Amino acid sequence: MEREQRRGGREPSSLGEAIEAFLQESGLGRGLKLQRIFQAWNRTLGGLAPHARPVRFQRGRLWVQVDSSAHLHELQNFTGEEHRARANGLLGEETIRSVVFKLAGRP
Repeated sequence: MEREQRRGGREPSSLGEAIEAFLQESGLGRGLKLQRIFQAWNRTLGGLAPHARPVRFQRGRLWVQVDSSAHLHELQNFTGEEHRARANGLLGEETIRSVVFKLAGRP
């Protein structure tokens, strides 16, 4: 008896491909990617991470909520690009193309 083939007409050839297909079809893959991006950002910030929290990622743009104007100034004018580059280094690819910093409580 033939095993049921998945959409696309072929069976996964490895467990990794089967898991990847499941994650993609279930929508869980997006959540895992988002978690990896947020974790990479937080790792690059170290002690600054509690003050600059990633809140959204869409189309290569990471939105970061900053809790004080001093941290906002530092990230926008001095260290933000360095942290973006280091986070991409941890991710192994140019995933984060830009970062938008917003002061908490502001639209």
